[in-house]
Parts: sequence; C-alpha cells; structure tokens
Amino acid sequence: MRDRSFAPVARTDEASAYATLVSAFVDDPVERWLYPDRQTYLERFPGFLAAFGGKAFDEHAVWGLAEFAAVAMWLPPGVEPDGNAIVAYLTDTVAPAKHANMYAVLEQMDAAHPSFPHWYLPWLGVDAAVQGTGLGGRLLKSCLDIVDPDHLPAYLETPNPRSVPFYERHGFVVTGRAQAGTCPPVVFMLRSAR
Repeated sequence: MRDRSFAPVARTDEASAYATLVSAFVDDPVERWLYPDRQTYLERFPGFLAAFGGKAFDEHAVWGLAEFAAVAMWLPPGVEPDGNAIVAYLTDTVAPAKHANMYAVLEQMDAAHPSFPHWYLPWLGVDAAVQGTGLGGRLLKSCLDIVDPDHLPAYLETPNPRSVPFYERHGFVVTGRAQAGTCPPVVFMLRSAR
C-alpha cells in the first residue's frame, strides 16, 4: 500500500506533480475543450499547469499525498499567476478558432479574481486511478490547516461542475462564473478567513 502521508512537493518532483494533475483533469470539461484530442492534451496540458501554477514551487506551496497520488498547488497572498505567460502559452497551443472565447473567459476570471489578500488554489487533483478514495478531501484539509493560520480567505476557480459540492463541503461558496461561447463554464469559489 502506498504511503498516505502529507508532504511538500519539491521542484525536483515537478514532473511527478504535473503527471498527477494531467491524470486528474483528463476528463475535465474546460481542459478538454482547450485540448480535445487526447494526445494533444497529454502533450500540452503540463505546460499550461506550469504557466498557471508553477510559481507555487518557488513559494514552497505545493503539497501532496501518497507519493503524488494527490497534489495541490497554492499561491500565497501577494503572489499571482503570470497572466502574460498563461495567455502566451494558450495562444500557442490552443486552436485559433477557440481564441476569442478563451480570451473572454480569461478576462472574466481576471476581473473576478479577488483584489484583497488571499490564498489562491490554481490546481488540486487526484490521480484518476484513485479518485473517490478520499485523498482529495484529506489533501485539501491538510492544506487548509496550513492556510487558515494566516486568517485570510482562500479562492479558487473550478472548471468542473462536479467538484463544486466537494469544495462546498470544505467551506467554499460559489461567487460567480465565467463562460463564453462554446467554452464550458468556470466556477469561482471563495472560502472566508478562519
């Protein structure tokens, strides 16, 4: 049986963390709208993960469970994703016919992102082979035990409506959503300071 311990994920294990997240999001509506072909998804999604949440490694705010079976990438207060890197990567890797809707959703996400100090969770996922075993809940609870002592809210966007009840069980509430054209909606969620 795999080790179930909660631990920080070092930059040297970045590829393992991304592999878990690629597995976790393989059937996600928005990610597969961006990259509908399975092989293209497998090749390009890791770069999107890095562009959107890679700063979490610099901040020592990537945590995992069970030898990378579950991984969460957090950005602490004052650290924001590199919007230019995200747009550049998506522009280069997503079909041009989707660009207008993709840019519209990104603009909505940017407009809704909190301007007050907060912890931001760009990615949390469980390897598809072990989803439904409770690892995601254990990982999120362990992360919130680190986040909550700062007495700041936590914020996330989820591209999968099936995950909304999961986050609600952990104190997040829906605050809005982004959607444009054929792109599936992205739901915004905020958890008040504890």
